[in-house]
Amino acid sequence: MDAVIVEDRTDGVTVINGRQFMTDAGGGYTPIEMIKPQHKLEDEAVRKIIGFAKTLSGQIARFRGHTMTDLGSFDALLAQEYGAKIGGKKGNRTYQTIDGLMKVQVQVADLIDFGSELQVAKSLIDECLNEWSADSRPEIQSIVTRAFNTDREGKINRSEIFMLLRHQIEDERWQRAMDAIRDAMRVTGSKEYVRFYVRDQVTDGWRAVTIDLAKA
Repeated sequence: MDAVIVEDRTDGVTVINGRQFMTDAGGGYTPIEMIKPQHKLEDEAVRKIIGFAKTLSGQIARFRGHTMTDLGSFDALLAQEYGAKIGGKKGNRTYQTIDGLMKVQVQVADLIDFGSELQVAKSLIDECLNEWSADSRPEIQSIVTRAFNTDREGKINRSEIFMLLRHQIEDERWQRAMDAIRDAMRVTGSKEYVRFYVRDQVTDGWRAVTIDLAKA
C-alpha cells in the first residue's frame, strides 16, 4: 500500500498524495475541483480578513499592555518622588499633556452581580403592578419586563434594573423592592477602561481617538 502523504497549507487546502482537498464543516475532505468558485472566493476573502483581524487584535492587546505599564510606571514615580497620587478612591485617573491638547483617561468600573434579594424585589414589584391599573404606569411595566427577562446566558438586564431605581414611587412595597435591589447588589470585581482624547485648541471639545472597530 502506498504511503499517504498529508500536507496542510495555510490557505485551507490539504494535499493528500499530491491531490488537493478542503476540509468541510463536518470534518471531511472535499476535492478542490468539486467546490464552487464563489465558495472558494468567499473562503479566501474570510481567511484574508481574519488574518488581518488576528494581527490587529494582537497589536491592540500589546498596545493596551504597554499603555498600562507606562501609566503604572508614572504613577509609581509620582508616589516615590513626591508622595502624590493621581485619581480618586475608585482609581479613575486622567493624564494630560502640558499644552492641554491630549489626554488619557483610565476609568474603573465595578462588576456587579445580584444576590437572592432580587427575587424578593421581583415579588414586591409584581404585587404593585397587579394592583395598579393596566393603564397607570405602562412605562414601568415595560422596564420591569425587560429588567427581569434573562438573556441567553441566564443573566438579567442590569441597565434596566438600574433604571427601576431611578423611579420615585411612594408605594411602600415599591420602596421595599428598591431596598431589596440595593441589598442584592454584589461587587464581584472591577475592570479598567482606557480612553484617549485629542483636540486642536484648548477651546475645542475633546475628540475620542477611536480604537473600537464598530465606531471607527
